[in-house]
Amino acid sequence: MQHTTWPIPSAVDVPDISPDWNAPFISGLTSIGSFILAGALILTLIMLIIAFVGVVTKGGGSERYQSWAGEWILKILAVGAGLGAVNAIFAFAVGFDFGF
Repeated sequence: MQHTTWPIPSAVDVPDISPDWNAPFISGLTSIGSFILAGALILTLIMLIIAFVGVVTKGGGSERYQSWAGEWILKILAVGAGLGAVNAIFAFAVGFDFGF
């Protein structure tokens, strides 16, 4: 059995490839994503403020509201931290665009 080696080309001319990410719909998707992420984070912060008020004001309000605040405050904090991380990744990768 004879082993054949193929010649290796000494120089290959490969042109630089640079993709074009400027599709017409990307700016619209970025704007929609910015509004959705910002709205979700604002809604989470409002829920967190309401839960903090329920935990802090033990003397006022109904007992059901206070128990809801005590049960959900850690879940709201976790969701807020997750949304904050997603917002940071989105801002780093794409950048927020609210169209202003």
